[in-house]
Amino acid sequence: MNIGFIGLGNMGGPMALNLLKAGHQLTVFDLVPASVQALIDAGAHAVHSPAAVARSDAELIITMLPAARHVKAVYLGEDGLLAHVTRGVRLIDSSTIDPMTAREVAAAATKQGNPMLDAPVSGGTAGAAAGTLTFMVGGSEADFAQAQPVLAAMGKNIVHCGASGNGQVAKVANNMLLGISMIGVAEAMNLGVALGMDAKVLAGVINTSSGRCWSSDTYNPFPGVLENVPAARGYSGGFGANLMLKDLGLATEAARQVQQPVMLGALAQQLYQTFSAEGHGDLDFSAIIQLYSGKV
Repeated sequence: MNIGFIGLGNMGGPMALNLLKAGHQLTVFDLVPASVQALIDAGAHAVHSPAAVARSDAELIITMLPAARHVKAVYLGEDGLLAHVTRGVRLIDSSTIDPMTAREVAAAATKQGNPMLDAPVSGGTAGAAAGTLTFMVGGSEADFAQAQPVLAAMGKNIVHCGASGNGQVAKVANNMLLGISMIGVAEAMNLGVALGMDAKVLAGVINTSSGRCWSSDTYNPFPGVLENVPAARGYSGGFGANLMLKDLGLATEAARQVQQPVMLGALAQQLYQTFSAEGHGDLDFSAIIQLYSGKV
């Protein structure tokens, strides 16, 4: 299939490479020359703008962009996709944005005859490189069925979450819970160690008891508990605290729009905001434990 791909950053770049490995032909665009060159070297064709991607022979266009404002600009701008794309070309946005923006852009695309899905991902840069991402997809069942084989080249779990925008709903709800659970594990681990318990023993108890969760048994934030996690390498790599702050902001803003209380989500946002404001936003989000250990 001829596919257009816009946004070749830490997530989009590996996703695009996996499409090439699966035998698809790619027309790509990104603002960073080095990111584009990596795809050219792998066999992709590069163009100079989103409009040029839209005017190519792509049957499907995928975007992976930083924030809602970028999604609006790329899709709705005067030189954007919708101003130039041929009727019938399918669109997939894998950016993590608020559900309302996703629905707004999808409505504009559908109105002019371009079926659109929102398909944010979970799995991080490692999952993007390995092709094991989880896609949370919003849109019609028919459009989902059409897109599923392409998404399967980039991910392992492809989940239809319902109507347009529901992929983003699933993503913001999941990541809000992740942020809350990481803070909870950080708090519990520091309490136990401060009271004299060995961190590995405490983690072992938690991970075989009712407190068990992914933030504890797979991504424990306490140094020395697990190998091959950011806590074992000074909290480098992984999912940045600023990215978690962004997702918590999306969750609290979405909650405000539907007047749904998210009290722990709002508190988690404040804690990550404090952590970021103190200059630690580039560390992995599990480094939030440093707020409790006095390391920041």
